[in-house]
Amino acid sequence: MLVKSRVVSSNQRDNKNGNKNKYIMEKISKNIFFISALIAVLSLLLIIGFVFYKGLTPFISKGYSFTEFLMGSDWLPTSDKFGISSMIVASITATMGALIIGVPIGILTSVFIAEIAPKKVAKIISPAVELLAGIPSVLYGIFGLAFIVPTIQNTFNLAKGQSLLAVIIVLAIMMLPTIISVSETAIRAVPRAYKEGSLALGASKIETIFKVVIPAAKSGILAAVVLGVGRALGETMAVILVAGNSPVMPSSLMDSVRPLTTNIALEMGYAFGTHQEMLFATGVVLFTFILILNLILNKLSNKAVD
Repeated sequence: MLVKSRVVSSNQRDNKNGNKNKYIMEKISKNIFFISALIAVLSLLLIIGFVFYKGLTPFISKGYSFTEFLMGSDWLPTSDKFGISSMIVASITATMGALIIGVPIGILTSVFIAEIAPKKVAKIISPAVELLAGIPSVLYGIFGLAFIVPTIQNTFNLAKGQSLLAVIIVLAIMMLPTIISVSETAIRAVPRAYKEGSLALGASKIETIFKVVIPAAKSGILAAVVLGVGRALGETMAVILVAGNSPVMPSSLMDSVRPLTTNIALEMGYAFGTHQEMLFATGVVLFTFILILNLILNKLSNKAVD
């Protein structure tokens, strides 16, 4: 009995030590997760704070008009003229044009992969799309400069093919991997019972896809569009190579343009003083646009879920 009681007490002690060790490890793990999340949030706040501080300084302490900055069409740092309306129009037009081209193609491709294509074909196309997503953006720009720009130049008999149309096409191609991958995941997540119920009621496969599957997956598809917009609006290197980079108000798709991102990338390397601060202000405007677009599309996505 004495030996048995000693064994029991020893087991109890081991259990207590084990529970104590588990509690300590759990606490350490929670702290690590908390610190990681805190670092991510602090990094975001530091970046936003720095950009907004530098970007708003000219309007707060140097007397520049924010309205003239937004509405002005002349960007001449040497003459102390800073107007970005032409760049805002170029960025918005390029993004909207890329959405018009990229979203239908991306959604239809994701439908084909998830619902129509044989498994062997889908296994070939899906990795190809993932590979397309892994290509560096500068290579898209080189492809656009070597193929799309000359094609536009020869087709429309232009002096040069670097234009708003070239930007739209390149951005549409760059958006496709994101839209296809996320939309495909959303479509595959639709319960099989929805499809079977639609087919049982006499609907064809195509009717089921467009009237049941896509509406059921629309929240995920809208999320894909949000990510696509973010990539199109924030792209820099590929756009620099095909845009022409003329800071003038575009009047047609064949005009050379300078979006907001390329303006920052082209001039930040040598800018200083007020010129540099105005480039940070351009970043503030760009950040605000992306934030507004994300809020709008997220609201639409939440309505789709409801």
